[in-house]
Amino acid sequence: MADRFVPLGQAQAEFTEKRSRFLGHLWPVADEAEARARIEETKKRYHDARHNCWCYRLHSGAERYSDDGEPQGTAGTPMLSVFQKAEVTDLVCVVTRYFGGVLLGAGGLARAYGQAARDALAAAGIGEMRPWLRVELGCPYALLERVKLLCAQQGGVVEDVQYADETTLTLRFPLAQAPVFARQVGELTAGAIQPRTLEEIVAVAPLEPTV
Repeated sequence: MADRFVPLGQAQAEFTEKRSRFLGHLWPVADEAEARARIEETKKRYHDARHNCWCYRLHSGAERYSDDGEPQGTAGTPMLSVFQKAEVTDLVCVVTRYFGGVLLGAGGLARAYGQAARDALAAAGIGEMRPWLRVELGCPYALLERVKLLCAQQGGVVEDVQYADETTLTLRFPLAQAPVFARQVGELTAGAIQPRTLEEIVAVAPLEPTV
């Protein structure tokens, strides 16, 4: 599948520019209906603000924005540009401005709204949609922590642990790492434990550092 980058979660960031207070709000969303619901929810919550400018961008190709009373091109467009440059989709961003009495000018507004969007995205973090394999395995209590460690070493996620006579783990791995984990568990237990494949899914994973 083609790379697709999305926010890891919802976030908020805030700063003040020449006495105007800017609050950047960001949420992951699945479709336009959810995006518009977040926008309306934020407008109601911050009804006393001078402006609630917004944009959203979806992997379907839908892109929308609003300057909400700011001069044309000074709010929604700079916000949307942040996410286009970062190649991030499936999100909605609302920047709330409480006017501080000092005019910022077109350039100042564009920089402020762009910064609010960037700060919100930085606070949320960026992940990549990737194929994962979900597996299940039974594990003696004595080996539980070792198996969890092997899981973490291969970039896996422990989704669930059931406790009975022995533990039953549900794990999720990047596709390429699942066979490595299976081999390591087999070596650890002399072949006594083998993960059972449940399903292949697509889910978000944090981006790995590039340095």
